[in-house]
Amino acid sequence: FWLKTVVKRLPLFSSFPADMALKGLKKKVVSKGKKAQLKFTIDCQQPADDNIIEPKDLEKFLNSRIKVEGKTGNLGERVTITREKSKINVTAEAPFSKRYLKYLSKKYLKMQQLRDFLRVVAPNKTSYELRYFNINEDNEEE
Repeated sequence: FWLKTVVKRLPLFSSFPADMALKGLKKKVVSKGKKAQLKFTIDCQQPADDNIIEPKDLEKFLNSRIKVEGKTGNLGERVTITREKSKINVTAEAPFSKRYLKYLSKKYLKMQQLRDFLRVVAPNKTSYELRYFNINEDNEEE
């Protein structure tokens, strides 16, 4: 008699969460089309005009240091680096960070011992610019 009442109170096995499909989890369908191309520029106009840095050296540095899937020298077709006078253009497939370009640019400036004189500034959403620190501000205060 008491066994029948216990069995009636037990939930059915199909109602356990492990057997139920989780709401909102669906398989994502990945299209085989073109991946989103990201385009970034690094403008070296000011220091290049003063012959402080060579844009081709920065381009070479980026070529050797950018990592793709955790490996340097693995650019392939995913990342392309081109230079037009004093502007360096980096075109990359979707998972690529603009901040990574800033990090590498600052690393290059540190290697050239120019980090105390130049800074990396973002004038807009897709580009960086190498600028001089404003030294005049100290003189105006006095």
